[in-house]
Amino acid sequence: MLHFFEKGQGPVLLFLHGFCESGEMWRHFADSLSTQYRVLCPDLPGFGSSQITKPITCLEDIAEQVEEWMDALQIQNPIVMGHSLGGYVALALLERMGNRIQAIGLLHSTAYADDLEKKQMRNRTLTFLKKHGPAKFVTSFVPQLFLEHRRIELAEELARAIEDGKRSSLEGLLAYTIAMRDRVDRLAVLQQFAGPKLLLAGTLDTAVKIESSRAQQSAFTHYIELEGVGHLGMVEEKEKALEVVQNFVREVIK
Repeated sequence: MLHFFEKGQGPVLLFLHGFCESGEMWRHFADSLSTQYRVLCPDLPGFGSSQITKPITCLEDIAEQVEEWMDALQIQNPIVMGHSLGGYVALALLERMGNRIQAIGLLHSTAYADDLEKKQMRNRTLTFLKKHGPAKFVTSFVPQLFLEHRRIELAEELARAIEDGKRSSLEGLLAYTIAMRDRVDRLAVLQQFAGPKLLLAGTLDTAVKIESSRAQQSAFTHYIELEGVGHLGMVEEKEKALEVVQNFVREVIK
């Protein structure tokens, strides 16, 4: 069973965190959205407080475990949102569950597979992790998710993100790095889904380039760019990012 926190009652909003993160990253969103909705924020296996209890060889394995967790909680017709890795898992979940999902939102994520440059970066990550272990990796990796010119301003959030990342297991970090590197393109899955689809992009995102987001824009019913924002809109511009999510959810649940 996945560790999670939930808040509020009503239509279900399910938030999936990114790599080296946990469900705690959604706490601000949950506090605001729980006045109208039931917000659930799990830790994916190997992150936060969720242990790895089954082998992870691909994102489909994660999606299967998330679906089992949803079934155990009798979660039906959710709106699923995912940040980065969480978006990849959300797409794998969409492929499994289809119209049993009401709507999907990708935040600083992509339906495309990794290109060659990104695959090579994942391989370097694997080498680093095996040599130095999780703590040293997290300390060097997490700050790169924050825009360099805002790291001092967001020092408290950065420190919290590093501490959260240090709860990640070596087994999990290695497994997810391989799973992300080898994931398939799911643009067609997205295009075939008839429900509402949101893509939130940052114009300064170095992990998911804005050119890539713009190239897949037509696959989404809602496409929003945050100007001057990197890979962590929900931290860098949390009120703007929250407003985008609120407006999307409001349109889905009329």
